[in-house]
Amino acid sequence: MKIGDFASKYQIQTDTIRYYEKENLLTPIRRENGYREFDEECEKQIQLIIVLKQLGFTIKEIQQLLLLRDNKSISTECKDTTVLLFDQKIMKLEERISFYQQALKVVQAIKELASDVKYLENIDDIEKQVLGLFQKDL
Repeated sequence: MKIGDFASKYQIQTDTIRYYEKENLLTPIRRENGYREFDEECEKQIQLIIVLKQLGFTIKEIQQLLLLRDNKSISTECKDTTVLLFDQKIMKLEERISFYQQALKVVQAIKELASDVKYLENIDDIEKQVLGLFQKDL
């Protein structure tokens, strides 16, 4: 598939696809006419990139993970660095999960306060709960 179709399929700008190629995250096949051909392997790669980006991985971190995946003889230092990276990401994800669990409780409480006939009397409680959630995210 050509770059426009590939980008459209994954709802990504063509410039982003070109950037990922420049950063060696994607390696499309080059045709004789210079056009890129994105095959099944590229589709697997972009799906992995999308998920890792959604999990908070940077381009450099994704490069490191792909290097680890593709390198059969990995140094202990590289392995340790990667394990540390995953530990950090796990901790960040756990923090986000905790935040969203708390946010869900706050939104449910606000819904209850807002659905009460005395909404205006509850506005101070609603604002306190929202501000409390904001403080936890800082």
